[in-house]
Amino acid sequence: MKILMLTPYLPYPPSSGGQVRSYNLIKNLASKHEITLFSLIKNEKEKSYIVELEKYCHKVRVFNRPSKPWTLKNILRTGFSLYPFLVIRNLSEEEKRAVVEELNTEKYDLIHAETFYVMPHIPETKVPILLVDQTIEFQVYQHYVKNNKNFFLKPFLYLDVFKIKYWELAFWQKADMVVAVSDSDKVKMIKFVDNLKVRVVPNGAGEDLMNVWMKKEPQKIPIVFFQANFSWLQNIEAASTLVEKIFPLIKEKISVVQCWIVGQSAKEKVGGLGKKDIKVIDLENSDIKGVIDAYKKATVFVAPLEGPGGTRLKILGAMAAGVPIVTSQIGIEGIEAVNNQEVLVGRNWREMAEKTISLLKNKKVYDQLALNARKLVEEKYSYKSIADLLSRFYLEVSGGRN
Repeated sequence: MKILMLTPYLPYPPSSGGQVRSYNLIKNLASKHEITLFSLIKNEKEKSYIVELEKYCHKVRVFNRPSKPWTLKNILRTGFSLYPFLVIRNLSEEEKRAVVEELNTEKYDLIHAETFYVMPHIPETKVPILLVDQTIEFQVYQHYVKNNKNFFLKPFLYLDVFKIKYWELAFWQKADMVVAVSDSDKVKMIKFVDNLKVRVVPNGAGEDLMNVWMKKEPQKIPIVFFQANFSWLQNIEAASTLVEKIFPLIKEKISVVQCWIVGQSAKEKVGGLGKKDIKVIDLENSDIKGVIDAYKKATVFVAPLEGPGGTRLKILGAMAAGVPIVTSQIGIEGIEAVNNQEVLVGRNWREMAEKTISLLKNKKVYDQLALNARKLVEEKYSYKSIADLLSRFYLEVSGGRN
């Protein structure tokens, strides 16, 4: 099939969750489909990565968006627009024109839109649209605003959440098929929009982390860590909870333990969390090696996630790399993992601390948990099988066109 794929980021390097997903899917879809990729970039440096994607894509085109979201221009545009900030921040007039031109000059079997906020680039068309929403975005922002302590800003933020919800649901209905990454997200989507055509294509573990399994570098001092892209609100919240609520309880029982907070924008977003025995490691977006090194050296992955939605690629990454996981019920949502078998789930901060301590003290339980999690990833979350599933939905939504 001939696919026009739109992503709000360049899917290379595969260092953040969305990039990992898109890059690995493109690699595995390329043998069956001809993919033309349109992506947004933040700076000119990203153009050097196009060559990596051209190995799998028929054509790659990129379009500029501001490197920083909170520009005066974006804020003013949002204030005078029906669109929410999330859409305005990812909107390119150049890309809109390019998509119109592309659809007028080339015959496509399907448009694949990755996230609802790329949908404004797509004109009215008879080409079937498959929309992938990696999380239910308005719920993520709703959770953030609910917990925001700035009462002056809250009314404005709630207005933006209302706009996100309106457009997210509107674009679901505009698409011919919507793809969720978990069964729980699918159930929620159908509750919001009756008779919505939703299929599930889960996330997977990238090849780089699958290869960490046999290359672990255990440290003398145990390392509790959390790795993520800290441009996302729920990751900032989780890092703060780990450092301020959970790690002190672990430290009371195991005095030599360290805590690492690792990821993109870590210094900017959570740099203030660093202190004795707590290391904040900032990674460039292109630093795949830095991500891999963290998983090689880490002892336990602790993810006290509270924000809703999606399937946590960071959790699957830890499973693939052989790093046992302690998380919340929300953190493991969308992954077919069983508490006390592939992961340890804590109902609150204290339980998560206690389960982490027990892992660090019991090597037999530690090793079995890591082994079980790795087997689960191999059986259910390989990108080859996930890409095959997506291909079946491509055929379904396009009416079987090849």
